[in-house]
Amino acid sequence: MQLTQILPAIALTSLDGRYHKQTVPLVEYLSEPALNRERITVEIEWMILLANGFDGNGNRPVLEGIKPLTDAEIRYLRSIPEVFGAEGIARHAAYEAKTHHDVKAVEYYIDDELDRASSVLVANTQLPNLKTLVHFACTSEDINNLANARCVKKAITLVWLPKARELTDFLASKAEEFKDLPMLALTHGQPATPTTLGKELAVFVHRLNRQLKHIGNQEYLGKINGATGTFGAHTVACPNADWLAISREFVTNRMGLTWNPLTTQIESHDWQAELYGTISHTNRILHNLAVDIWMYISRGVFAQVPVKGATGSSTMPHKVNPIRFENAEANLELSCSFLDTLASTLVESRWQRDLTDSTTQRNIGAALGYSLLALDNLLGGLKSIHPNFDVIARELDENWEVLGEPIQTAMRAQEFAGRKGMERPYEKVKELMRGKSISKADIETFIDSLDFDEATAARLKELTPQTYTGLAARLVGFDRQ
Repeated sequence: MQLTQILPAIALTSLDGRYHKQTVPLVEYLSEPALNRERITVEIEWMILLANGFDGNGNRPVLEGIKPLTDAEIRYLRSIPEVFGAEGIARHAAYEAKTHHDVKAVEYYIDDELDRASSVLVANTQLPNLKTLVHFACTSEDINNLANARCVKKAITLVWLPKARELTDFLASKAEEFKDLPMLALTHGQPATPTTLGKELAVFVHRLNRQLKHIGNQEYLGKINGATGTFGAHTVACPNADWLAISREFVTNRMGLTWNPLTTQIESHDWQAELYGTISHTNRILHNLAVDIWMYISRGVFAQVPVKGATGSSTMPHKVNPIRFENAEANLELSCSFLDTLASTLVESRWQRDLTDSTTQRNIGAALGYSLLALDNLLGGLKSIHPNFDVIARELDENWEVLGEPIQTAMRAQEFAGRKGMERPYEKVKELMRGKSISKADIETFIDSLDFDEATAARLKELTPQTYTGLAARLVGFDRQ
C-alpha cells in the first residue's frame, strides 16, 4: 500500500498531522480556503462600494447605469463568503484548475453566485447583470494584498496574540506567587548574588509584554490602486470620480486596514516585515525562557509533575523528561527561520511586480503555526512544574560566599565615612572568600575583625543568602504599578 493512495490524504507536515489539534485555530484564517474566502469578501465589498458607496464627490453610484443595491441584495452578496464551505472550495478549485489563476477563479465563482441570485431573491434582481462589476478596475494584487492583510490581522489578534498573552499572564501570576522566594543566582554558571524566583520570572514577563505591546499596536496596510499603483484604468473609465478618496474609504473603513497610497502593483509588505520581525524577536525571548526553565529543572530548582501513564524513557523508567520545553525550543527555531525569511523576502520586488511574494506568503501559516505550537507547549510545561523548595534552600545554605559583595560594598561606604582599616575592600574580601567554602561563622569572624560601626556590623551579621535579595520582590510587577 502506498501512503499517497490513502484517503483522506495524509498530512505532509507535522503542523497538519501530529500537531493539528494545537494549530487548527490558524486554519480559520491562514489556510488556502481562508484566503479565498477573504478574497471573495474583498471582491463583494468592492462591488457594494461601487454600486452604493460614494465616489468622493458626493455622487452615487460611482458607475452610471447601476441602481443602488437593495438591502436584500447586499445581504445576499455578503452571504456568499459566509457560506463558502466544502462545496464552494471544490467549485473554486475546479475553476482554478481551468484558469491556472486563483483570483480569476474567485471572480468566476462569484459570477456563479450572481446567477443564482434570481432563484433566491425576487426575479427582477439586477445581480445577475452585475458580473462586469466584479473585479472592476482591479489587478489581482488589489484583492490579494487586502485579503492577506485581513487574514493575518485576524490570525494575530484572534489566535496568536491571545495565546501569547495567556502564557505571559500565567508567567506573571507565578512571578507574583514566588516574588519572595529567595534563590541562588548563577552568573557565568557560578554562584552569584541571590535573587528571587519571582523576580527572574518577572524579567521574562517584562520583556514579553514590551513585544506584545508592539504587536498589539501593529499597523496592517492595504492598497487598491490598479496594475502599477497609478489608478490608470480607474481614471480612464470614470474620470469624474475621486479615486483617491474611494480607495482610502475602501481600505480604511470597509476593510479595516491602514491605507497605503503609494505602491507599485503590490503593497510593499513593510508592515509584514515589521510584524514578523517582532514576532521573531518574541520567539527568541520565549526560547530563552524555555532554555532557562530546562536548566532550572536540570539543576533541581523546578520539579516536574509526573503524568500518570506517561513514559520518560524507553529504557530508564525513572525519567521525567522536560519534553514540552524541548519541543518549544525546536518549534520556536523553526518559526524564526520562516519569519526571518518572510521579513527579508517580502520587502523586495523586481521593479513593479514579481511573484516571489505570492508563494512566500503561503508560508505565513507555517511560520505562525510553529510559534503557536511552541506557546502551547511552553504554557503546558509551565503548568506542570513547581519550585523544589528543598533544593533552592540547600543551594543558598551552601554558598555563603555570595555575601562577599555586600560586605565589600559596605566597607567602601565605611571608608568614605572615615572608618579605619577599610581600604582595599574588594581585595580583602577576595582573599577571604575566592575559591573557598565559607560558613556563617567565617563571615561573622571577618566582620568582627574590621572597624564597622555598630549598626552596619549588626546589619551585615543579620544578612544571610536567603535574605540578601535586595529589592527583588518589589521589582515584580513594577512596570505595571
